[in-house]
Amino acid sequence: MQDLVVANRVLTDLNVIDGFGHVSMRHPTDPNRYLMGRSVAPALVTADDIMEYDLDSNPVDAKGRASFLERFIHGEIYKARPDVKAVVHTHSPGIIPFSVSSTPLRPVFHLGAFLFPDVPVFEIRDSAGMSNMLVSNAQLGKALASTLGDRSVALMRGHGSVVVAATIPMAVFRAHYSNVNAQLQSQALALGGSVSYLLGEESQKTLAVIDQIHGRAWDLWKRAALEKMTPK
Repeated sequence: MQDLVVANRVLTDLNVIDGFGHVSMRHPTDPNRYLMGRSVAPALVTADDIMEYDLDSNPVDAKGRASFLERFIHGEIYKARPDVKAVVHTHSPGIIPFSVSSTPLRPVFHLGAFLFPDVPVFEIRDSAGMSNMLVSNAQLGKALASTLGDRSVALMRGHGSVVVAATIPMAVFRAHYSNVNAQLQSQALALGGSVSYLLGEESQKTLAVIDQIHGRAWDLWKRAALEKMTPK
């Protein structure tokens, strides 16, 4: 529970999310439920704001608290991906250009290796026609989960991204470094000429190392967030 609260603060501190966006975790004892904060700016989330949902994204006990309109992103991904234990939805500015252009987001540095082999783009028009671009029902959540498939990250055209992982620390790591990778890729493309992307074997070998060391970054980010949360 603490890590879920802290993840909201860390993602805000890293400029991955701001007043919008959300992070959830699969319930630790019931895989058919998940936990997420109420509809409030992530930096303001406390333990009292954490709500429990079934996988149809119905609150178990709302207690008068408002839910995120796009909670269906989380429920439908948990349905489709038993391996996923944490989901982050961002509006990270770095990745938006790759969601609206023909240039795919690809790994350009070692900490972006999880972006291999590709990052699919969810086109909401295919499922909803002309809409408000929010994944605000189960049908759209299921379509997004289908686009994500077995990948770690999917972009949402003109909207943001969804990032998944087996733990909260890894989901935060991927959400942050997908945005960093996007910014670096944009800079490399702006230089002109060709860009040397990570290849498959490089990505696999790098991922094995990231699995071992990503906790170092989480410990740093978590400590900084907890210091801000501690009353002076």
